[in-house]
Amino acid sequence: QVQLVESGGGLVQAGGSLRLSCAASGSISRVNIMGWYRQAPEKQRELVATLTNTRNTNYANSVKGRFTISRDNAKVSLQMNSLKPEDTAVYFCKARVTVSLDFAYDVWGQGNQVTVSP
Repeated sequence: QVQLVESGGGLVQAGGSLRLSCAASGSISRVNIMGWYRQAPEKQRELVATLTNTRNTNYANSVKGRFTISRDNAKVSLQMNSLKPEDTAVYFCKARVTVSLDFAYDVWGQGNQVTVSP
């Protein structure tokens, strides 16, 4: 079992910065991808950034050059710079847990609100 606990987020003015962190516990040796997703009101949840165990990253076009995902052992962080009002959303941490070659599942964090004022 893997558990995720998020921290960070809050309210910031446009152009400001915030940092989100997600601490994983449990069977973290089985986690091969960690990432951040977000969901704005009345919109679908969307990918923000992912990071694999081989340090490959993937970013949504809307955050490239502004957000940076990083991982330190059992913690994954998202540094968000030059924030825009359209970045306002609930941000979720996700871990992909690989049990076998044929089976993997996702674990989600509780979500943290990020609000960017104009």
